[in-house]
Amino acid sequence: MSVTTTASQNGSLDALGNGGEALIGMAVLGKTAAALALVIAIILLCTALLKRWSNHSTRHGAHLRIVGSTAVGNRERIVIVEVEDTWLVVGVGGGRITKLHERPAPEERQSIASSPSSSRFARRLSKAIAASKRKEPSPPSDPHQTP
Repeated sequence: MSVTTTASQNGSLDALGNGGEALIGMAVLGKTAAALALVIAIILLCTALLKRWSNHSTRHGAHLRIVGSTAVGNRERIVIVEVEDTWLVVGVGGGRITKLHERPAPEERQSIASSPSSSRFARRLSKAIAASKRKEPSPPSDPHQTP
């Protein structure tokens, strides 16, 4: 009888020991999850502060300003960038930036700044397209005919 009671006592001690290890494992897992959440929160806070600080510093001394942009493909864009008193029309896409055109910045900057940037670019682009169509000679009436 003493052998059976000793075996049952050892079994209950083992069960308590296994349960204790499981509780300790859960506590370690909880502490690890809390530490990970703290690190992620610190990273997000630092990114937000860095964005705010970088935008603030570039506004005061920037010589570069994006006037307008439009997408011409899935990953390609045409962007007008103002550098001091010059506008650069650049094509951006495929990991490359290509200068397409350069012109002096217009003098009427106050009226341009009052309109929204997307409609401003659209108006300028439509004016440029209309002007280029007026300069080109009219195409022949039959498109299959060679000149």
